[in-house]
Amino acid sequence: MQTMKHLRFVLGGVALAATLLAGCATSTPPAASASAPVASTHATATAPVQYFAVLPEDERYYLFGDAQLYLSYLKHGEVALTRTRIGASPTQTTVVFGMTNADAKSSKPLAAEILFDGKATTTSPFYGEVFKDGRYYVFNEYKDMTTFLEHGEAALTFTDIGAGPDGATQVWVMNNVTMKKGRPLETMAMFKAIRAAK
Repeated sequence: MQTMKHLRFVLGGVALAATLLAGCATSTPPAASASAPVASTHATATAPVQYFAVLPEDERYYLFGDAQLYLSYLKHGEVALTRTRIGASPTQTTVVFGMTNADAKSSKPLAAEILFDGKATTTSPFYGEVFKDGRYYVFNEYKDMTTFLEHGEAALTFTDIGAGPDGATQVWVMNNVTMKKGRPLETMAMFKAIRAAK
């Protein structure tokens, strides 16, 4: 397993946090499973589930269920409120879950925790980002993202060199099914929309 550095993993259950939290068990296994339920990527009127994570040089995973909190972390390198699990990442490093003020007042699992633990049962579309080695890896399927987190690489991609924020490269991660559909235009639009909303 390749050690992952500068990992930024993006998922935030924006409109679906309540749906994700409803009926989920509170027990949490130590790491995400590649065989966990996968959010559907079929086009619907429902907003996609989003998931964000960061692994800077200290090799910790910083995971977020809120897009604005994630973008704030990217800008400032820290967040005020967190929950921590020592040694819980796929590389046995510490996982730090960023929390909003509302999250801190609740005893329920965070949206990012539910996704990390593979307990999401929603059939909504999915959107995720990982920032690694100065590149944004962007996903439209949950399983592709968890596989990337475990192994640190992706087999099938479309790459836009220097097209991301501050000239970063964007890597659109695909699989055998999604690659046949061509460039992921909806996912590309979501990448821009998340940043336009900040």
